[in-house]
Amino acid sequence: MRIIVGMTGGSGALYGVALLKALKELNIETHLVVSTMGEYVLDHETGMSLEEIKSYATVFHRNNDLAAKISSGSFKTDGMVIVPCSMKTLSTIAHGGSDNLLTRAADVVLKEDRKLVILPRETPLSVIHLENMLKLAKMGVRVMPLSPSFYHHPQTIGDIVNAIVARTLDQLGIEHHLAKRWGE
Repeated sequence: MRIIVGMTGGSGALYGVALLKALKELNIETHLVVSTMGEYVLDHETGMSLEEIKSYATVFHRNNDLAAKISSGSFKTDGMVIVPCSMKTLSTIAHGGSDNLLTRAADVVLKEDRKLVILPRETPLSVIHLENMLKLAKMGVRVMPLSPSFYHHPQTIGDIVNAIVARTLDQLGIEHHLAKRWGE
C-alpha cells in the first residue's frame, strides 16, 4: 500500500506522529507533507523537529513542491489522511483549492476517487466548519473529528491516541492490532 499523510496546523500533532509510526511498523509506504503551521504545532506540542518526524515516513515532500509526484493522478496511491486537519485546510479542500502540495494531493485523491480521511481538531464548530465538513462528507471524504472515546478504558494519552489511529487505519482498510475492538 501507499498512503499520503498530511499534517497541518490544527492541534493534535501526536495523532499524526502515531499514525506515521503505525504505518511504518506495518511496512506501508508513506508520503508525508507538513504545512508550515503543522511544523510549528509539531514542535510546540511534541518537541519533535521536522527532521525527526521525516524519519517515520518513506518519502517527505515539501509543501511548496507542486511538481511532486503526489500532485499527479497518474501516481497511484491507496489514499490520504490529513491529521491533524486545520479548518483552513478543510475549507480549502472543500472549495477545490490547491494552492500547496497538501491541498493539491487531497484534490487529486478526490478526483481519482481514492480514500480521503480527514481528522479535524477544532471546538466549538461554527456553521461554516459544519457546512464544509458536510460538503466533504457528501463527496465521500471520511470526516473523523479528533474526539477520543473512553469505552476501552484508556490508561494513558497513548491509549487515547492509538484508539484514534486504529479507527483511521480501519477507514483505509488496513489490518492492525493497535486497539481492542468492541466485545474483545
